[in-house]
Amino acid sequence: GKRTYKVLHLAPSRIPEAFPALARKVMSRGLVTVMMMTGVASSLAFSAPSAFLSSARLLPSVTRRSLSLTAAARIPRAGKGAQLPIMAATPSPFGRDDKLSSKLALRMSSAAAEPAAKEEEQVELPTNESSEQLVKIRHSAAHVMAMAVQRLYPEAQVTIGPWIQNGFYYDFDLSKLGKNFEEEDLKKIKKEMASIIKKNYPIRKEVVDRAEAKRRITELNEPYKLELLDSIPEGEDISIYHIGDEWWDLCAGPHVETTRDIGPKAFDIERTSGAYWRGDEKNAALQRVYGTAWESVEQLKAYKKMVEEAKKRDHRKLGQELDLFSVQESAGGGLVFWHPRGGRMRAVIENFWKDLHVQQGYELVYSPHIANVDLWKQSGHFEFYKDGMFDQMDVEDEQYQIKPMNCPFHVLMYKNSPRSYRALPIRWAELGTVYRYEKSGTLSGLFRVRGFTQDDAHVFCLPDQVADEIEAILDLTEMVLSKFGFDKYEINLSTRPEKSIGSDDVWELSTAALVTALDRKGWKYSVDEGGGAFYGPKIDLKIQDALGRKWQCSTVQCDFNLPQRFDLEYIASDGTKQRPIMIHRAIFGSIERFFGILVENFAGEFPLWLSPPQL
Repeated sequence: GKRTYKVLHLAPSRIPEAFPALARKVMSRGLVTVMMMTGVASSLAFSAPSAFLSSARLLPSVTRRSLSLTAAARIPRAGKGAQLPIMAATPSPFGRDDKLSSKLALRMSSAAAEPAAKEEEQVELPTNESSEQLVKIRHSAAHVMAMAVQRLYPEAQVTIGPWIQNGFYYDFDLSKLGKNFEEEDLKKIKKEMASIIKKNYPIRKEVVDRAEAKRRITELNEPYKLELLDSIPEGEDISIYHIGDEWWDLCAGPHVETTRDIGPKAFDIERTSGAYWRGDEKNAALQRVYGTAWESVEQLKAYKKMVEEAKKRDHRKLGQELDLFSVQESAGGGLVFWHPRGGRMRAVIENFWKDLHVQQGYELVYSPHIANVDLWKQSGHFEFYKDGMFDQMDVEDEQYQIKPMNCPFHVLMYKNSPRSYRALPIRWAELGTVYRYEKSGTLSGLFRVRGFTQDDAHVFCLPDQVADEIEAILDLTEMVLSKFGFDKYEINLSTRPEKSIGSDDVWELSTAALVTALDRKGWKYSVDEGGGAFYGPKIDLKIQDALGRKWQCSTVQCDFNLPQRFDLEYIASDGTKQRPIMIHRAIFGSIERFFGILVENFAGEFPLWLSPPQL
């Protein structure tokens, strides 16, 4: 008459690794986590996670030093007279090495246990990167939306309508209409879109010459399209996509073959926002209409469910409710204030990061928050990132720049002393706070700020050490992210962009080193042609959270250019002076953004070791 339940035994050293995933189950599925401590042989009974947590506070303080997660099981809600699960002491499976002499094992009678509810089947949502058909659906849905808008509101002028991460948008100039779209307008647009889709209009491509394209656009009185036409380089094809014989748009594609390829019930109109033509606030004000489109109705439902869950997990809301952080507008937008609870959590994260880096052969360094602007001009950042930097300040007839990144400081520290090949590789890590100008309209909680702390590191090494060092960085990245429960990644190798510095040979060498390291790891990766930094190719890693969303966090960038710009050297084995290779690296990306991701990933219910209220 008894049911047998599997008991999971974990050594204390594995708690940080295993606890995050189990913690989500504890708080979201009504599970109780049973912990082991030295010298405890009492029987305990709990009816819910909250009861467990309150009872746990009565346990000896030794639990802080000697914890072992030993079981997790679904339990019923306790009603009047309900039989509760019994926790009975049994011998420890670990022995003296783990300083544990007893454990709590779970026995549940069939009267107390209820079968676990069948979990809803998870729908895997495709991405634009993984599904070419999804990109076509979303791009075509944007065109269908523009066609529907101009059917309903002929005065509306169209601008651009690309696909984006979870759908598409189209920007409209509604100045001649005399109003912006409201909720009722969006409902009409959606209904008209469904009508167009059901008509199964063919979507066909036509290539025309520049003169013909200009003639047609002028006839339609679409000035924004004329400007787009002028931006197409001479010699490139000028393509037009038609929906039936009624509507067309200047576009490079791709698109589906007919409107029916867009599921009439697999799309939705989501919201509107303000925008500016070409993203410049000096240009005409536009209204942006956002939509989402998927390959099936099931995917749309799963996406909507994810969006609703994401609203509950919004780190801005939870950050206030849990008193973790705030952004004080009176002090300036995009500047984060860490409250005591959030400060304790940040300290735990930073201490873990520092200890692990020291274990892995890194040395911790610290650098100033400002420097003479000439440093940024020498590094090339002023030329390439000037728009993202704050204005300079005058200091004794010289101009100083608040730092937008840390790398030039580490370069100066390397240059401070002569270096031998025997001393390489040199690994320096810094939690360095940087400041970048962001327009107020783009600021968003911890995800888009003006002041943030990068978990920066730079490795200076010999050419034949590059691949080994990058592989070691990827190993360290796995170690760090897995501690927070992130073990699903999307890897991208980004190659030389149009605006860059350095010779072709340098770029080929650095790209080959990244590829070698990825191949050694056995990781699958996509190639983002032209997505590299101006100074070198890079590996970008996106993590997947509890809702299946992907977040750009870690990056590894191989740089042959800054050592050249600053004339970095080491003495080689033959006595000659050689140029070292420099590797830029970040794992969290920034403490602020990663913290926001953690809040939403755990829905504010953090692993015990990270939670601000400790037992």
